[in-house]
Amino acid sequence: MPADTNPAGDIFGGWIMSQVDIAGSILAHQVARGRVVTIAVNSFMFHKPVFVGDVISCYADVVKIGNTSLTISVEVFAERNRQKDEAVKVTEATLTYVAVDKDRRPRPVVTPKKGE
Repeated sequence: MPADTNPAGDIFGGWIMSQVDIAGSILAHQVARGRVVTIAVNSFMFHKPVFVGDVISCYADVVKIGNTSLTISVEVFAERNRQKDEAVKVTEATLTYVAVDKDRRPRPVVTPKKGE
């Protein structure tokens, strides 16, 4: 939408950052089996711009599981020309999330047992 673009017509980096945080938090929530909060953006690299009309996909992977934290990497690809199935990597980031309890205090990450 126009509110998400800069004067050159590219999508604002902040909008991409929010999508990356959402993607990372979904995986962190699944792995931690409960609520998580973002505590750090360890790295964030914009490789190419995202244009109005691009379709983006975010792919998240677990990098590390600590006692209460999870480090997640997220790669973002933009589908530029849908007739050619052309997708280019536009962004990558690494974020850290902390699992929290109902009182928003850090809690141990409960990882799945084998077979679950």
